[in-house]
Amino acid sequence: MRPDDLALLRTPGIPAVAPDGRIAVVAVTRPDVGENGYRGRLWAVPTDASAPARPLTSGGCASHPAFSPDGRWLAYLAAADSGPPQVHVLPTAGGAPRRLTGAPLGAGAPVWSPDSRRLAWTAPTGGPADPDAPRLITPRRSRPDDLGPLADRRSSVHVLDLPDLLADDDAVLPVPRLVGDPDDDCTGVTWSPDGAALAVVARRAAGSLADLVVVRADGSDARRLVSGAAVGGSPAWAPSGDHVWLVTADAPGEASLCRVPVDGGTPEPVPVHGAVVAGPLVDGRGILVGVARRGAVELLRLLPAGGDPEVLVEGPFTVRGVASAGGVVVATVGHDGSAGELIAVTPGRRRLLTAFGSPLAATGRVHRATPLAASAADGSPAAGRVTVPPGAGPHPVLLHVRPGNGGWVLDDDVQVAVTGGLAVVQADEGDADAVLALLDAALEDPRLDAGRVGVAGGALAVELIRRSDRFAAAVLEFAPPDDPPADAVAAPTLVVCGERDLRGPGIAFSAELERRGVDTELLLFPAEGADLARSGRTAARVARHEHLLRWWARQLGAADRHRGRRTH
Repeated sequence: MRPDDLALLRTPGIPAVAPDGRIAVVAVTRPDVGENGYRGRLWAVPTDASAPARPLTSGGCASHPAFSPDGRWLAYLAAADSGPPQVHVLPTAGGAPRRLTGAPLGAGAPVWSPDSRRLAWTAPTGGPADPDAPRLITPRRSRPDDLGPLADRRSSVHVLDLPDLLADDDAVLPVPRLVGDPDDDCTGVTWSPDGAALAVVARRAAGSLADLVVVRADGSDARRLVSGAAVGGSPAWAPSGDHVWLVTADAPGEASLCRVPVDGGTPEPVPVHGAVVAGPLVDGRGILVGVARRGAVELLRLLPAGGDPEVLVEGPFTVRGVASAGGVVVATVGHDGSAGELIAVTPGRRRLLTAFGSPLAATGRVHRATPLAASAADGSPAAGRVTVPPGAGPHPVLLHVRPGNGGWVLDDDVQVAVTGGLAVVQADEGDADAVLALLDAALEDPRLDAGRVGVAGGALAVELIRRSDRFAAAVLEFAPPDDPPADAVAAPTLVVCGERDLRGPGIAFSAELERRGVDTELLLFPAEGADLARSGRTAARVARHEHLLRWWARQLGAADRHRGRRTH
């Protein structure tokens, strides 16, 4: 993959399945480098694989589809080129979409009530903020990490009662009502089976863990069932209505599933071997969850009677989202050769439904990984993968340990580096000792050059440099609360951060390296940080790849194939 191949990347989101199970709809996002942003369309896919995916929308950016329970409507978010996302509905029998909201700050993903007569979503309240107006930060609210004008805005739950003549553009829409405590920052909402109440994930303070709140649909009788434990996603209400399934966490990276009684009581943990990173979703046969294990995200169905879960997707894949209706489970599944495809799972059978990754694969510049295993000095297992360029080598080596970017996924950092002539080693998890053991195992391959090894990452990369003199160069990208010691690094280092990230460690770290005489470059993006440069602004994302290729060509003698040269 070359930097400009980024325009060929297609990433599907969480699917929706029609109530009869015959059609799935998914939003597919693509980078638009010319516009320095992203485009998104909704695609319809027959779940029996009888026809290829076809587009439902065009222009702007569409996302978060949701079928109404009666099957008559498809709700989704759509944003014009210059505006925030708004809730739209599209009649499934044919016709033009209708916009339901005009929120100045945009709306969140729509969620249907069981009777198909109401929609709920979470979204910021009020109008656009005046960037010149003063803002009061009180002790009750934690200081925001970002000093932008919208940093202390909070999202509330909005409920809209739909008119009988929804398809009539002249039918007047009522004003959405706010539900719940206005001091809460709400991130997820789910209707109860009878439509009388909502389960809401809400945070009291920025950056804190969340609470689970149950509130009646008219806004009355709000009760906090769980405090300081909920993380991410939305809860799932059991069909019986007497409990809610919720992902909780005692510590970062240890997300687990809990069963929470609605009438109060202690949350009951549900044993799942691995961290729950997708779902929960209740279907007709059990609870669907995506569980991170061995560098993959497997799709499991937990059975009501207990016992071993049913494994729906396993192997070197990453389940990104799941939907279920009409006896069909549809999952968005990525791997190291595609950012995501839809598969349909029915009893005894799995079908591949899409080929969104084919434009990028057709370039011949998508490189597949090989599993890698080792044992650390204390005997603990270490696992990961290695991706090697074509040819006998020996190729320079990049150890890639940037947090949150491992596993069996199509990683554009890895793909661009391999096309640029580097063999890339990735570790699934583990401390510095385990990662170094994995690197040693990889370097036994004669195609890899043990004398030309670089490392890319954050605080863990600094720790690896401190423990080993193997690394000839580094690329370091930090995010608060990282605060690694600069005196541990003597290798040539490229530091990547944002111009506005003044409280982050990157700029100070680079200055200290330069003061000590280390060969240092500082790559600054005109944004809040390197993550935004990677994902929010596509032109900056391409430029970042260009700079990294240049750096590795200079430091490791990698073939800079994008420019057609080799540097020694």
